[in-house]
Amino acid sequence: MSAEDYLNGQIILIDKPLHWTSFQAVNKMKYALINKVGLPKKFKIGHAGTLDPLASGLLLVCTGKFTKRISELQGQVKEYTGTFYIGATTPSYDLETEIDQTFNISHIDEALITETVKQFLGEIDQKPPIFSAIKKDGIRLYEHARIGESIEIESRKTTIHEFEITRIALPEIDFRVVCSKGTYIRSLGYDFGKAMNSGSHLTVLRRTKIGDYNVINGIDVIKFEASLNSTPFEK
Repeated sequence: MSAEDYLNGQIILIDKPLHWTSFQAVNKMKYALINKVGLPKKFKIGHAGTLDPLASGLLLVCTGKFTKRISELQGQVKEYTGTFYIGATTPSYDLETEIDQTFNISHIDEALITETVKQFLGEIDQKPPIFSAIKKDGIRLYEHARIGESIEIESRKTTIHEFEITRIALPEIDFRVVCSKGTYIRSLGYDFGKAMNSGSHLTVLRRTKIGDYNVINGIDVIKFEASLNSTPFEK
C-alpha cells in the first residue's frame, strides 16, 4: 500500500494487545508509516474508540481523509467478551486497583445469575467508574481518584442490546455483551454484582466487534509494522 493510499484514507483493524494504551498503539503505527512508507510527519491518524490498557481487542485506526469518519465509527454498536470476578470489588472496578471489599457468594447460583442478567437488558442508567477519563470540572475523573478526592458522578443512559453468560465457574463468570457507545463494562460488572447482593469486578475484557468490523480480521501492532518491511499490508 502506498503513501497516497494512506493519505486518501484507510481503516486499519488492529488487535490491541494487553498493557498497551490505545495512544501507544496509534503512535507506534504513525511512526512506522512515517519511517517506512514515507508519509509526512503531520499526516492524520487516529482511533475510533479508546481501549483501556487492561483490555485487548479491536481498535479501529483511521488514516488520512478517513479520520473524518471517526465520530461515525465511534457511534456504532460494540461487542465485548470477558470475565467478572464475583464476591469482591475494587475502586477502579477492574484489576488496576487492589480489592477493597469482599462479599458473600454462597447464595449465588445459575438461576440467580440468569435472572439478574435480565435487569441489564435494554436502556439502563449507568455511572462511569471514578477511574475513567471523563472530565469533571475540567479534570479527568481518574486524576480526582488518584489523589483520594470524593466526586459525585452523574449517571448516564446506555443500552445493552445483548448480555449473555458463557461460563459460570464461581467466583468467575464469563460473558458476552453487545452495547451502545459510552457503555462501561467495568460499571456493568460492578452493578451486576451489586444486583446479586454481592460484589464484582472485571478481570478480563476483550473488544471483539465494532459495527460490522470484527477482531478476527485484525492485525497485531508489531505485525503491522513488520508488514511494512515486506509485502504491502492488506486489510
